Amino acid sequence: MAEDIRKLLLAAFDVEHREHVAAIRGALGSATPDWNDVFRRAHSLKGASRAVDLPAVEAVAHRLETLFEGVRTGATALDREAANAVHLALDRIESYVAGLTDGSGPDMPADALTALGHVLRLPGETPPPAQPAPPAAPPPAPLPDPSPSPPPGPPAAPAPPPAATAVPTQAGPAPKHGSEPPEASAAILRVPAEAVEALARASHDLASTLAGQAPAADGLARLARLARDLRVGAEALAAGAGAERPEWRALAARAGAFAREAADLSRRQASATSAVEGAATRVRAAAERLALVPAETVLAPLARSLRETAREQGREVDLTLRGLDLPVERGTLQALKDPLLHALRNALSHGWQAPEVRRAAGKPEALGLGLEVAVRGARLQVTVFDDGPGPDLARIEAAARERGLLGPASAAEPDTLLRLVFEPGFSTAEAVDTLSGRGYGLSVAADAARQLMGSVRLEPRDPAGTALIFSLPLSAARRSLLLVEAAGRSYALPGGAVERLLRLRRDDLPVAMGRTIVRLGDGDAATSHPVTDLAAILGQVADPADPGTLTAVVLRTGGGRLALAVDRLHDVRPFLVLPAPDFGADPGLIAGTAVLNGDVPVLVLDPEGLASRAQAGTTGGALGTMAPAPRSTTHAAAAASARATILVVDDSITTRTLEKGILEAAGYRVVVCVDGQDALDRLRAEIEPVNLVLADVEMPRLDGFGLLKALRADERFARLPAILMTSRGDAADVARGLDLGADAYLTKQKFDQRQLLDTIGQLL
Repeated sequence: MAEDIRKLLLAAFDVEHREHVAAIRGALGSATPDWNDVFRRAHSLKGASRAVDLPAVEAVAHRLETLFEGVRTGATALDREAANAVHLALDRIESYVAGLTDGSGPDMPADALTALGHVLRLPGETPPPAQPAPPAAPPPAPLPDPSPSPPPGPPAAPAPPPAATAVPTQAGPAPKHGSEPPEASAAILRVPAEAVEALARASHDLASTLAGQAPAADGLARLARLARDLRVGAEALAAGAGAERPEWRALAARAGAFAREAADLSRRQASATSAVEGAATRVRAAAERLALVPAETVLAPLARSLRETAREQGREVDLTLRGLDLPVERGTLQALKDPLLHALRNALSHGWQAPEVRRAAGKPEALGLGLEVAVRGARLQVTVFDDGPGPDLARIEAAARERGLLGPASAAEPDTLLRLVFEPGFSTAEAVDTLSGRGYGLSVAADAARQLMGSVRLEPRDPAGTALIFSLPLSAARRSLLLVEAAGRSYALPGGAVERLLRLRRDDLPVAMGRTIVRLGDGDAATSHPVTDLAAILGQVADPADPGTLTAVVLRTGGGRLALAVDRLHDVRPFLVLPAPDFGADPGLIAGTAVLNGDVPVLVLDPEGLASRAQAGTTGGALGTMAPAPRSTTHAAAAASARATILVVDDSITTRTLEKGILEAAGYRVVVCVDGQDALDRLRAEIEPVNLVLADVEMPRLDGFGLLKALRADERFARLPAILMTSRGDAADVARGLDLGADAYLTKQKFDQRQLLDTIGQLL
């Protein structure tokens, strides 16, 4: 099994090293090379070669990294000699990797190391004799680099390319914890993470669209039953009329043929629907397997790399891995892989103490290192920890003052010092070695956290040691969620944050300052907690099933516990969680969107955000898109005069649901369609009177512009009010929409619930 895993890793490395080599070669031939990117490429190549145990490549990449750092900072000139040495090194790397057989290959010639050493003026290095490089296949065009790499110092590096993932081309379930890996011979394909996420979303929208076809199938079944009843009636009439009325017998025969045809059509429709739904379910499952993999799939090789490094350094370590069976979005893991390797190597370097020092402190002789992946509340938390001496605040402060990050007389609080370590180039190491000293390890971690819309912090551990903690928003994953109901709507709470569920008689509970109090715990350890209504936080009115009973959820948060009153409790089950909507919703409260059975989305609430609002006493429309907004006089009058029907058209199931929630909370009746063609067909069928159309622009089959053009060309809908609401906010797009007859054009980037409702009120 270990051999199969290494073959799979080598296949992935073969793709990755070609990308880095091609990018470095391209920079050497460019008139305006980006040396920041070249330095990151060499650094990533070094880390990747270490992960697959190719020390010959690692040694050459390390010298390339040192050279490019000097070029980037201006300390080293890339003259002809240096450029020739770089090309020689790249040739040797390509040839060495191409010659690998079963993970081993011929000895790498020493000329590349010697040439780079001479350029770097390393002692004992002399220029290599001129000799032709062995032939190497031309590298392919560079692909996006999935791994974040050390950020350079000023000037700032350009934004990194989109993350990509390496996945087997053979579709199949992702390896589970402890299971056999995919076939080592399976080809490795680099797929942008955005494409995997788009596939997952599209598969769920497909299932949602198919679910919307259920009424048609039900209608065919009813038609078959009516045809059968018609046949029975016609046959009865024919039997009663006898030979005197042959036309009744002919009618009965035709009714029988119609009934048989209707029944056959209903059966064929049911069979086709079942087959399509089955195929859609398989597509969705396959998309989820691409997007979600156990964390060990990407992170497990880090442990082997760290152990090998510790052996090389002559250091004994006790490595602990926890939570690697947790399913995590593949792109997130790829983005974290390189920063976590840096963090583990930093922990090995800075956390190391001599055995006698550890014994004197009452610790085991082996340095304890760990990597933990967990879900805390509504966030993914990845932690690298050690049981070493902990952060050396005095050395951090001295280094910060030396670099001018702290004034000579300014106070230095511990939290401030621990934030400074993430500055590019910041290091407390006395010398640069293969483990640390360049000052980029924690900077890489900070960059990765920012790219993933999260945060990272360094903190001391109790009783000893250091922890580097990544806190990231949940992306596509299956999570255990508790479904609750408040003000007639369903919401989801992360199951990992739920401590207990309460059902208590309100008459038995104390009240302080107008708020119900619950006591948690026993005896002297019991603590009192005010109860906060979830509906109140969301700006809505609670509607409990039994007003005399308090139904509450106790949530664990960073600040303690939160007792949250809900109207009803439902079940706890794993659900697919997608990222939070990109507009309209309050990012402080919403952690994602859960997809229930039947592809019905509900919002996943963030316990930390709920606790913050409860503590601040914030109520009234906090959730944004799901809460009733203050209405203008115009809108209030329009809503009071009639219950208008609005047709919402958007290909995103999440956006449709959120817009539907806004409008229904404002008193409108809402009908939804999945794209422009679906909306046009529904309007032409005149299923219900529609008073206004609210449509997205970018949709499959028929976009918003095409829908608007078709409506204005049909005299029945020429005066139907229509609003385009889209992320396309360019002046040309706005002008086009208004020219086609849109009554209003709103952008999602500047979404304002009040503006939407006021606009609708004015048009109606």
